[in-house]
Amino acid sequence: MRTYDNPVIGGFHPDPSVCRVGEDYYLACSSFEYFPGVPLFHSRDLVHWRQIGNALDRPGQLDLPDDTPASAGIYAPTLRHHDGRFYLITTDVRGKGTFFVTADRPEGPWSDPVLVDIPGIDPDLAWDEDGNCWCALAGVTVSRIDPATGKVLEGPLPIWSGTGLQHPEAPHLYRVGDWWYLMIAEGGTAHGHSVSIARARSPRGPYEPAPANPILTHRSTDLPIQSTGHADLVTAPDGTWWMVLLGTRPRGWFPGFHVLGRETFLTPVEWVDGWPRVGPVREQHPAPEAWHPFQLPPVRDDFDAPTLAHSWISPRSRPDASWSLTRRPGWLTLDAKSAPVFLGRRQQHPDCRASVRIDPGSGRAGLSVRMDEAHRYDIEVAGGAVSVVARIGPVRQRIASRAVPPGPVTLTVDIAATDADTRAPDILTFSVEGPEMAVELAELDGRYLSTQVAGGFTGRVIGMYVTEGEAAFDWFDYQEALR
Repeated sequence: MRTYDNPVIGGFHPDPSVCRVGEDYYLACSSFEYFPGVPLFHSRDLVHWRQIGNALDRPGQLDLPDDTPASAGIYAPTLRHHDGRFYLITTDVRGKGTFFVTADRPEGPWSDPVLVDIPGIDPDLAWDEDGNCWCALAGVTVSRIDPATGKVLEGPLPIWSGTGLQHPEAPHLYRVGDWWYLMIAEGGTAHGHSVSIARARSPRGPYEPAPANPILTHRSTDLPIQSTGHADLVTAPDGTWWMVLLGTRPRGWFPGFHVLGRETFLTPVEWVDGWPRVGPVREQHPAPEAWHPFQLPPVRDDFDAPTLAHSWISPRSRPDASWSLTRRPGWLTLDAKSAPVFLGRRQQHPDCRASVRIDPGSGRAGLSVRMDEAHRYDIEVAGGAVSVVARIGPVRQRIASRAVPPGPVTLTVDIAATDADTRAPDILTFSVEGPEMAVELAELDGRYLSTQVAGGFTGRVIGMYVTEGEAAFDWFDYQEALR
């Protein structure tokens, strides 16, 4: 029997929302304080996913102020397709509030934002048989809106607040047969996370809760996948039902540390007596009938393309003047004359290696493993020396340093997950290689770059940075380390 491995999209890809158009599936995730916002993926089988763009890829759509805190920004999108057009609705929690963008193709271009004046987060869109557009938000409320202007035509109407657990959120409305189903997350997005569902004859309610709620939770279990929730449903062309959801993979001693953030998992769904039934989310499941693996783009970037790959993200903004692929052809140049610059990609595997070849010139630049500004490990080159620097909350400490010759050097971080009975979830080893030298500089405990220490909703991002002057990067290579 063919099986697939969970997660289907590893690393910091939380709050998945999925829709199917014909035989193609499209999926969106939260992006929080990072720009561009809301990564978009395509699949033909729900297992193999390729990033095809970002819905919010220009400042006119996403303009996060410099003081936007880590884990603020863009929350919980819902992606839907209706009457030949794609709709993506989300919330900028510190800015414009709830809004949606539209596109003819999921790759974009996506429209400018259309505001929806309803308080709340985690918005959802659904259309009834009369063409009315309904917007549900955490709480849970539903409103009838104009999908062209965002104007509220009716509501918001309180419809169902779940089973009594904290934070009823992530509502999704589905029309299945003669029933409207309202699926939500509750219990908080940590260990108590769960999925519950109710149904009604109308989007307005009244809603009848499922007798077996919650239909999914891993709380108080020793399963390797935890915090399961914030789910969305989709049907395959063969009539089978599937659920995408977020989860975590904690490691190490109590309380357990997850470092990759909340990831996207896939699990099958059955319908029994008019209700969806979902078993525990396993590391392996029987695969969907369709099987369409495709060639993923290389994880090594030689910076020879005319534009940056979709996977590169930066905190809050990425001004055009801060980076260039043409200033030094075949190299990425980062310029910190106006402000420090960081360009990274999500860590997606517990065991991995990331390397970069850097010409620091007269600047200060390097390779960083980042949770947020206050939780990061850097290996940087400046003033003829390479150093490993750890930032943990208010403490910033230089761990190791040594001289390096002028010119390009290669900086590397090797990340190795530990056994389950150790305190640290993983160990990060930093090294430098240059002409006639290859030196391991430091080994650091990974728990300080975890959600349990840093807090927030994101995961690790590994990338290049410049804090002074200008530096050039010949290539960046990220690989899963197979044991």
